[in-house]
Amino acid sequence: MRNILLYFLLVSLTWTTAKGQVLEPVKWSTSVEKISDTEYDLIARAKIDKGWHLYSQDVPEDGPIPTTFIYETGKDAELMGNTIEEKGVTIDDPVFNMRIKFFENATEFRQRITLINKELSLVKGEVEFMVCDDIRCLPPSYVDLNFDLKNAKTVTGSAAGGVNTGSTIDFQDPNSKDAVASTNDTKVLNSKEDSGTDHSGLWTIFILGMGAGLIALFTPCVFPLIPMTVSFFTKQSQNKAQGVKNAIIYGICIIVIYVILGTGVVAIFGASAINEFSTSVTFNLIFFFILVIFAVSFLGAFEIMLPNSWANKIDRKADKGGYTGIFFMALALAIVSFSCTGPFVGNIIVLSATTGGLAPMIGMFGFALALALPFGLFAAFPGWLNSLPKSGGWLNTVKVVLGFLELAFAFKFLSQADLVLQLHFLEREVFIAIWIAIFGTLAFYLFGKIKLPHDSPLTHISVGRLSLGLLVLSFTIYMIPGLWGAPLNLISAFPPPLDYSESPYGVGNSKGGGGFVSNDAQELPDGAHLLAPHQILAFNDYDKGLAYAKQVGKPIMLDFTGWACVNCRKMEQNVWPNDQVLNILKNEVVLISLYVDDKRKLEDDEVIESQLKPGKQIKYIGQKWSEFQTIRYKTNTQPFYALIGLDEENLNEPVGYTPDAQEYLEWLKEGVGAFQK
Repeated sequence: MRNILLYFLLVSLTWTTAKGQVLEPVKWSTSVEKISDTEYDLIARAKIDKGWHLYSQDVPEDGPIPTTFIYETGKDAELMGNTIEEKGVTIDDPVFNMRIKFFENATEFRQRITLINKELSLVKGEVEFMVCDDIRCLPPSYVDLNFDLKNAKTVTGSAAGGVNTGSTIDFQDPNSKDAVASTNDTKVLNSKEDSGTDHSGLWTIFILGMGAGLIALFTPCVFPLIPMTVSFFTKQSQNKAQGVKNAIIYGICIIVIYVILGTGVVAIFGASAINEFSTSVTFNLIFFFILVIFAVSFLGAFEIMLPNSWANKIDRKADKGGYTGIFFMALALAIVSFSCTGPFVGNIIVLSATTGGLAPMIGMFGFALALALPFGLFAAFPGWLNSLPKSGGWLNTVKVVLGFLELAFAFKFLSQADLVLQLHFLEREVFIAIWIAIFGTLAFYLFGKIKLPHDSPLTHISVGRLSLGLLVLSFTIYMIPGLWGAPLNLISAFPPPLDYSESPYGVGNSKGGGGFVSNDAQELPDGAHLLAPHQILAFNDYDKGLAYAKQVGKPIMLDFTGWACVNCRKMEQNVWPNDQVLNILKNEVVLISLYVDDKRKLEDDEVIESQLKPGKQIKYIGQKWSEFQTIRYKTNTQPFYALIGLDEENLNEPVGYTPDAQEYLEWLKEGVGAFQK
């Protein structure tokens, strides 16, 4: 699951594509284990380059291409059950709206066979597979596998399902009931690379934790305590140096307390289990309700407080003085301020769930560090206290604004659950309508038209509050066209995708349900169709598209894409809707989209021998376009775009994934301009 806080705070994503390079991120090897005189395990091992992942044998319909094995045993051997695989990693993919299982770094597959002909020495096979990384997918590949029975390793003992009992790897039959029903598949470590930590992810967690801590400082439960606590240490200490020392120790104790909290989460649930929760429908529903409760609390309906008896006991221990007393003073701060800091702590735990491992501890460390820094700094420089704004009603305003944001973010979790279950209760229009209502109400609150519990009398609106209100109101108005099919690129990561909608083609289009009936479909040229939701005339056959381009005298844009290509969908949803880009795609070029993972079989008279793999036949439409791309452009990544003239020569340099609409537009203009010269 892509966490909402991560989307909210990350400003940009940098991407680099390799051009003119045929990638082979998976290397296959085989071995054989002899279980008995007639039983063997055929083992296919895949070594996967870092950053890439190989899909499972069991992938839902309309998802990426699954890994598939074919064994040529004839009448000499019999397959015993299905090919079994490791547990791998299972995630809820919001792009495909389904749970998808894949493998990273290294994995292996096992197929048990029973010999009928004991003289059999070699079993041939083939594996079809698809791999992706975070920015691209490769077309399906086919690799021959040879299993040498004569050099089989003898294994003593066996386990049910054909797995060697001496193996420490957990295998699973992808077609078994348990495999299909499992919702907590976990990653199995197969190599030293697997056990590594995603340091960039932990740094992100740390920075976001600090950001949450800095915001928490400006809440009514924490902000007034800064001058009070610093003043206490400086006055009770014999000299300034001791006061500074005690304040620093106080800050360190705050950090220790919150890191212990993060450690406790890891100890209770386990490092890997936290990551599993993030892919669960149950997890998304639970955190939806938790965030709603936090939001209602921030809005003033009630306060989430720990028992007063806890605070009283801690206060008595703090009176003892010394380092022990300082520690209990820090613990008292954590308990007393929980009604304000609790939601922040909860959000950090939610965010940590998408990373797993030590992330809760790292997040808590960042959060506590931001809370603790002011106490040490103001103790060292007490004169700074005079520059702090006075406590007042503005602190409650900060709390209320955070409550509205919590409420808006909560619906992202509910949306994730709805997408995975395909319930269509929270489709795109409903989600956007809810956000318009939330942020519109927030704008009225900031303008002083709505008053909530604990608000101070508002005699005038400050310039800062007015500016924030105008910003929120502008954002609310910006979202309104989304109800009629606008892509809303600024928040594209939050609402459901365009096709998860009551009117995926836009309100008023008959294809979207209701509205006028278009006659365009009756006038389409041979082999063409209208690509939703923007109604771009497109071909999926190169020859038919080329013939039409020659007929109308327009250049061709070759779109090497795939049904399972995530970034292809991002381009179509975020870049192509740009007015100028869309105008060129609809009016100035002929679009030919070639799907390299199209699994439809070619007609018998179209089946030819592969030029890249002599001896192998091209049987599927996707194979045909994949080989076409590889031979002509020396690359096999998608998305990949090429502008060509009627002589089929390039008009400019082809490009890959280009999320900057302006850059993509300049590329289109360059190619179209070269055609017109």
